[in-house]
Amino acid sequence: MAKQGVKEKLDGFGDALVKGFQLVALFVIGGTIVWSAGSDYLKMISVGHARLDDILLLFIYLELGTIVGIYFKTDRLPVLFLLYVAITALTRFLAVDVKDLSIPSVMAVTGSILVLTLAALIVQIAASRFAMPTDGNRKATIDAGRPGA
Repeated sequence: MAKQGVKEKLDGFGDALVKGFQLVALFVIGGTIVWSAGSDYLKMISVGHARLDDILLLFIYLELGTIVGIYFKTDRLPVLFLLYVAITALTRFLAVDVKDLSIPSVMAVTGSILVLTLAALIVQIAASRFAMPTDGNRKATIDAGRPGA
């Protein structure tokens, strides 16, 4: 019985360490996102205009910040927003580098965007059909990625 009590205490201590690390890491990641977004925004202001790739970069920062916020509130990683980040990043890559890419490369990137978009659709359908029960203020894992959830 004494061994069981020690094991429970060690498990509780380990859980507290993991939770503490997650909180510190989330604040560091969130701060880095804000810092990077602010830095890039100041560069846009100094240039006097924003190009399409600059605007898409701001959307990537927004989506990354949303991921951190959802993870902070729910302890669950919103897969749908990760798909949004990937789609936006590939779209930005295509918009910036299309003139330097070969036709097969353009087709590969476009195909990747299509696959990610289909994956986002599947996640949305799964979220509406197989929603997991929530516990209080915490959203279900799959719901955490849904806009408006």
